[in-house]
Amino acid sequence: MTPPKYKRVLLKLSGEAFAGRGKHGIDAATLRKIARKIKPVTEMGVSVGIVVGGGNIWRGAEAERNGMDRATADYAGMLATVINALSLQDVLEAEGLDVRTQSAIEIHSVAEPYIRRRAIRHLEKGRVVIFAAGTGNPYMTTDTAAALRGIEIGADVLLMTKYRVDGIYDKDPRKHPEAKRFDRLTYLKALNMRLEVMDTTAISLCLENGLPIIVFDLDTPRSIERAVCGETIGTIVTSE
Repeated sequence: MTPPKYKRVLLKLSGEAFAGRGKHGIDAATLRKIARKIKPVTEMGVSVGIVVGGGNIWRGAEAERNGMDRATADYAGMLATVINALSLQDVLEAEGLDVRTQSAIEIHSVAEPYIRRRAIRHLEKGRVVIFAAGTGNPYMTTDTAAALRGIEIGADVLLMTKYRVDGIYDKDPRKHPEAKRFDRLTYLKALNMRLEVMDTTAISLCLENGLPIIVFDLDTPRSIERAVCGETIGTIVTSE
């Protein structure tokens, strides 16, 4: 087995991934499949932190377009990520993993509050830590939360998974079949191109703190393992 290149990773899972082939909700079979992609990584001795999105349950941007106050819509989206986090925690535990969920908004009955030092201690003990509720602030995406948590826990890389998109393209490949995929990009080029694959605040945080980003298709066989082992997969974004 190829030894892991990265010892601690922050994995970003979009809400879209939880729905599987559906548009909304949580698909149980898909969730189990995700858990079975994560388990082998932990067995290699890699520390895994996870940030989950909530778009399969709630989309704040759509709610705002329909007249809802933006901050209220964003807080509702944070609650959606808590639902996804608890669902993921359950299937990971069914696979025999030790898991803790921490929430950026306090929900003591179901999750620990986010405390950086406690999260790091969990990781040091071999536990998977799921970070829910984004950053706890409206107007911030879960991409930004992933970059922030990755930096805070000292992750070696940010693994940005996509559903049915195998990297960063110069345009949306689902709308433009001629779109070109990049194997490598610099942070600055990614920022200048204003690519929709990841928000600019998240990229800027990674740039300022030297956190590499790998963007890849979650559905690719052994996708997370391959990324952790440094194999060529998707697009890597670095300073060079």
